[in-house]
Amino acid sequence: MERAKKRRLLSEINVVPYIDVMLVLLIIFMITAPLLTQGINVDLPKANAQPLENQKDEPLVLSVDRDGRFFLNIGDNADAPLEDSVVLERVSAVLRRNADTPVVIKGDQSVPYGRVVVGAALLQQAGATKLGFLTDPKGLEDERGRRQRR
Repeated sequence: MERAKKRRLLSEINVVPYIDVMLVLLIIFMITAPLLTQGINVDLPKANAQPLENQKDEPLVLSVDRDGRFFLNIGDNADAPLEDSVVLERVSAVLRRNADTPVVIKGDQSVPYGRVVVGAALLQQAGATKLGFLTDPKGLEDERGRRQRR
């Protein structure tokens, strides 16, 4: 019985395994975070426009690259160019589910204007009633600064 009295309970928590797991998760997130960035590189036109208000729904973005190819930010592969008919089908499906989804066109400044108009017409055929255009306000300020220094 004396042996039972001498033994004390250990009331400390060993946190070393938790720290190891946390560091492994940190490394995994650091490696995967840059891979999650998706999108099409588009040289946006410069314009003096006000930013849109925060919207509750993520906008549907139709990107038009410098070669005039269409891309949507929805679907399995957002980096794959889409045919006009596929754009029409996908946008129609999204707008049938939620007609209030904001629709935006992100056109490269070097793409022919007619190709952006074709994209806007496809969006209207799909049921989009309001269209927005993405611009690059920072670039405009840079151009103004360069022009004033000359």
